[in-house]
Amino acid sequence: MLLLALDTSTSACSVALWDDSGQLATSHVVDPQAHGELLAPGIEAVFTQAGRRPAELTHIVVGVGPGPFTGLRVGIVSALTLGYVVGVTAQGLSSLDALAERAWTSGVRGRILVATDARRKEVYWATYALDGTGIHAEDGPAVSRAADLPEDVRALPNVGRGGLLYAADLPNRVLVCEDAIDVDAGDLADLAIRRLAAGESLLPAQPLYLRRPDAVPSASVKSVLPR
Repeated sequence: MLLLALDTSTSACSVALWDDSGQLATSHVVDPQAHGELLAPGIEAVFTQAGRRPAELTHIVVGVGPGPFTGLRVGIVSALTLGYVVGVTAQGLSSLDALAERAWTSGVRGRILVATDARRKEVYWATYALDGTGIHAEDGPAVSRAADLPEDVRALPNVGRGGLLYAADLPNRVLVCEDAIDVDAGDLADLAIRRLAAGESLLPAQPLYLRRPDAVPSASVKSVLPR
């Protein structure tokens, strides 16, 4: 197995290359405005670090969000294009699942909240139960203001950038894995490999937006095409 994982759903542009022995190489840069500029060099870098070639890939996995429109499209389109070139079907995983995976591999057990930055003073969120067998999704994914989450959800231990941005509303940061702020493609790869080994299906490589784009055609603009 040679698996490439990509995620551009958060402020990080993250790439990881894994095989059956574990992580071979990684590129992880936090810059929410430069996913388009950073992803291709990051992909090239992990292959160079590992001394491997894209033609050797057996799996491509991309985080499908939820996340902002532009960043999310960069990762998914890149995964689909590379998959077409090398003859591998790109597959998806929830980006929130990857943050829950980081908490699980750090030894966290019990219920947690994953909350990432959705901008507009909102968070993308989901809750999970973590036990000895892995992560189990409960509620979500959804998008809302942190202050509008149910009180019992806001009180849960949390990972993701949401807890940093809205600490007053989400006060219980998980300190054992303080680096679980943005999605790391290594966690995406780790989770994908565990699920594939268990015979589970991954998601299609399609974006999970949860809300409409800011830019929409104006209803007042008349068509110039003949009828």
